[in-house]
Amino acid sequence: MVRNIVILLLLLMLGYVGWIVALNIGDDRAPPPAATKRPAASASPKGGAQQLLIPVAGVGAEQLTDTFDDARGEGRVHDAIDIMAPRGAPVIAAAAGTVDKLFDSERGGRTIYIRRPGGEWIDYYAHLDSYAAGLAEGQKIARGQVIGTVGSTGDASPEAPHLHYAINAMAPGEKWYQGKPINPYPLFKR
Repeated sequence: MVRNIVILLLLLMLGYVGWIVALNIGDDRAPPPAATKRPAASASPKGGAQQLLIPVAGVGAEQLTDTFDDARGEGRVHDAIDIMAPRGAPVIAAAAGTVDKLFDSERGGRTIYIRRPGGEWIDYYAHLDSYAAGLAEGQKIARGQVIGTVGSTGDASPEAPHLHYAINAMAPGEKWYQGKPINPYPLFKR
């Protein structure tokens, strides 16, 4: 019995390692356009030939922590990473795209949803202190462009300003608030 459990755990671990490798070794092209199904979770949402930028200016990969699977209240999982930074630090676009939605929510506070070219991926930025001047829905955004500042709006602790950053794989026709969460942490740790 113990042997079977150990074998099962080893198989699960090998599958997980294979998944991480698939996320990090894929080619640098954008995922192919989706026809009628959602992009695979193992597809690389890196945004074309350019690797994602860490979306807080001055933060290095070694400062990141994988908070993707952290539990949240009411049975929710985090589905994002929190990037700790001083209030007011510049938030930059991790990848190019178009502002799909600017939204103030009870949990996320001041948020930005940027849909990447092709529409298969949305980058979500939450708990912002402010938006960049003139930021508007429908606006084209360049990779690395300042889009706002780090804050603690919504249900974030005022003592711990941070950027809540998420990537969602989008099926055709899905709205800004839909999609399948993809862990960005392994993409930044390459």
